[in-house]
Amino acid sequence: MRLADAPPPGWYPDPTGGSRLRWWEGTDWSDLYRAPPSPSEIDIKAHHGQAPSITDVEQHTGAQRSPPDLTGLTRRDAEEIIAEVRQVARSEVNRAADVFSQRAQAATRQIQPLITEYTNKFKRWFRIAVVIVPIVVLAWFLFEAFVQISFLEWIQDRIDNLTD
Repeated sequence: MRLADAPPPGWYPDPTGGSRLRWWEGTDWSDLYRAPPSPSEIDIKAHHGQAPSITDVEQHTGAQRSPPDLTGLTRRDAEEIIAEVRQVARSEVNRAADVFSQRAQAATRQIQPLITEYTNKFKRWFRIAVVIVPIVVLAWFLFEAFVQISFLEWIQDRIDNLTD
């Protein structure tokens, strides 16, 4: 695409997808993102006697505009904005910390301590051994008895054959 054919700078739908807007500098995409205002936000500003800002109307209608000019702010206005942003950021951090601790507590309840895993394995093998050992011992006694009887009968047959 030729530079002359490129669209003018402004807010456009993000080409990577999603519902946010991204600033097109005229030659390349910037790292500035913005959520488009909802119709209810525009209505609320109009209801409170505030005229919807050019930003709101342009984003709602899809029109293009340049980045906002913040040079006309007084120091007090800037401090108020910074304080509000800090308050919102703190509340969001607190909310995220609460969610994280709830998830961490839920995860720790689901984790089984290793000692119980090994104890359970030991108990399982011990129970298996308690069942298998008597069976093996009984089988050994029966085998020994059978072998002794068979061996004694064989010897008696040999002795009888020698004396005949």
